[in-house]
Amino acid sequence: MSAPTAYVFAYADVGALCLDVLLNGSVDVRAVVTHVDDPGETRWFADVAAVARDRGLRCLQSGHGGEDARISELLSAQPVDFIFSFYFLRLLPGRLLALATRGALNMHGSLLPRYRGRAPINWAILRGERETGATLHYMIERADAGDIVDQHRVSIGINDTALDVSRKVTAAAAIVMTRSLPALINGTVPRISQRLLPGQYFGRRRPEDGRIDWSQPARAIHDLVRAVAPPFPGAYTDIDGERWWLHATRLVGPTPSPQPAPLLHAIDGHCYIACVDGQMLQVCAVANAHGPVDLSRLATQIRPTRLS
Repeated sequence: MSAPTAYVFAYADVGALCLDVLLNGSVDVRAVVTHVDDPGETRWFADVAAVARDRGLRCLQSGHGGEDARISELLSAQPVDFIFSFYFLRLLPGRLLALATRGALNMHGSLLPRYRGRAPINWAILRGERETGATLHYMIERADAGDIVDQHRVSIGINDTALDVSRKVTAAAAIVMTRSLPALINGTVPRISQRLLPGQYFGRRRPEDGRIDWSQPARAIHDLVRAVAPPFPGAYTDIDGERWWLHATRLVGPTPSPQPAPLLHAIDGHCYIACVDGQMLQVCAVANAHGPVDLSRLATQIRPTRLS
């Protein structure tokens, strides 16, 4: 029996790891399509193009306009058994999905049908979830809405950042792909219809979405900070006319301060923010336009400062 053939659309850590799973599972990957990196973005994730080159695969890089049209034209010349999308940043059009005679499948970074759409890990943390995971599902022309094949759950700790959870989800994606691949190949894989939930489709987050709203309770602010902590753009506020990015906070319990909140102040050599709900956040990492702020030094200098 000949090896099943596939086109793979992949990006970042999940893309690189799941591509390896396919190759180690004797799938004949006819081409890999990945993205041209954004020149303004610092690479913190795996390079799918490098993985493809190391494995001797044909690699096409999706950029803008005519290049994407050329890729579609090249691929449409030859149907394959499967198409896989692993963290590819664009929806694949129906004309490409139709090339997969045995199915087109996507790996999504949430427990579908929850958190369909963009930035599912960031959104899950922002909304205070305690778990998420990876879901392998069939692709249709509606985003993240096709039948589910398999899922694997991971926990979200109270202080986990989006990067921490991304690493857990990457490992979960490899588990899902490894255990699902044999059944995909022999045609026995399950298909579970999704019941799409209202309010569970989320759009792309923008850097300006990181502005801290100090009218929110401490937990909501803490969740925002960790949802967009580096390597993401960060949660920010303006203090005395200067922009500060909060990169790490900790919930530390009720505030002992009798002063109106929100209030930035120092206690015993540490910096804290008293929030409007009576809870307090410890500031564990912060930066300004000059770089990381020395918090131990700041704690000796700072006066109580109202935040707005």
